[in-house]
Amino acid sequence: MLASPQRRGELAALLVVLGVLVLLPIGRSSELPVLVAALVGLGLLVRYRSSLLSDAGLRLILILFACYWLPIVFSGFAAVAPAKTWMTALETLRFLPLAVFVAWALRRAEVWPAVHVSIAAICGLWLVDAWIQYLTGNSLGGAPEAERLAGIFGAGNLKLGPVLATLAPFLLLVARERTGRLGLLLAFVALLIPILLAGSRAAWLSYALVCVVFAWRETRDFRRFLPLLIGVLLGVAFSIGMAWRGSAGFGARIERSLLALQGTSAAIDDASAGRLSIWQTAYAMIRAHPLTGVGARGFRYDYPQHAAPGDRFVDARTGVGASHAHQVVLEVLSETGLVGFLFWTLGVTVAIRAWRRARPAQRARAFAPGLALVAMCFPLNTHLAFYSAWWGLFFWWLLALFTAALAAAAQQADGDAANHRGGADQHAP
Repeated sequence: MLASPQRRGELAALLVVLGVLVLLPIGRSSELPVLVAALVGLGLLVRYRSSLLSDAGLRLILILFACYWLPIVFSGFAAVAPAKTWMTALETLRFLPLAVFVAWALRRAEVWPAVHVSIAAICGLWLVDAWIQYLTGNSLGGAPEAERLAGIFGAGNLKLGPVLATLAPFLLLVARERTGRLGLLLAFVALLIPILLAGSRAAWLSYALVCVVFAWRETRDFRRFLPLLIGVLLGVAFSIGMAWRGSAGFGARIERSLLALQGTSAAIDDASAGRLSIWQTAYAMIRAHPLTGVGARGFRYDYPQHAAPGDRFVDARTGVGASHAHQVVLEVLSETGLVGFLFWTLGVTVAIRAWRRARPAQRARAFAPGLALVAMCFPLNTHLAFYSAWWGLFFWWLLALFTAALAAAAQQADGDAANHRGGADQHAP
């Protein structure tokens, strides 16, 4: 039997949502499904403008977007590179209709199992490609980088580790639900080696956080959690030892990290690949521009003004420095100042409050994207730039999934709203 027009429309909308993720490794091609989603999202915003504040799902999207976007706008008035900051403010406007489209596309609870499985499948394909590159030296993205696995992203775009670590909750969750604890264990190992060999130490920490959360989810009791955690740590230690022996590039990353044990500033800076210098410069920027920062994406332009003499990241030819602060709190404070920090704090508070108020079925839908966001934004780590075009899009794609899972329209399928909402939720975002 042919699917109804409504079902075909839902499938097409789901494909657009997933298309953003599928095309992420291929340059800026992911902007094509974003454009489609944004245009439809704009139409939805216009159509349902009267319910923007009364609908809890739309209200959550609007609040979180305001907490992200308004700091960019405020930082533009005193930006060191006004054109760059105002262009960033203009470009990031697309995230609002994108999130509205995702909320509309995933408004029925029945589609969420397919969403989780599809994202896990995409992540799994990238994982298989990374294993093939490790074993044969080739992948869909070509040969690996000299010291790291690059997988489908390619040697010129070393984002395999951070992306796999961020998406790990989807693959682990589906493996646990479909194949039990044995599947969860196999998925954990399958992810571990490529993430380690991708060479991003930030990804190692993100994946460790995800694994700790899943270990607690399996036990819910400290007496059982501790032995499981010790077992996981032993497995990780064994994998590190095998990778160290089998990969010269991975060994070099570990040896560089161990330099931090020397305790000197120079050793810590070398161990962190120069991050210490960047963070010290970011702190100087914050002191010089405390209220609204240097302007979103203006970090590199103001960097030479605050860097120490001989800073390795200052390019004498172009007159710019490091592209961003490599740490989310420092990025927000240096580029958007105290105003941005307060808005981001408000956004985090609102998101946590929405999670705590959600029903069990909503939390089950939001668990994977929520944990992915925690792994991505965990403040005791280093990060890519959240105001950049690529990482910012990935961040907002996950945030859109999270808000969609907690959206008011999705509550209808959980039970008690169906009787008096009628068919309105088939159309409203």
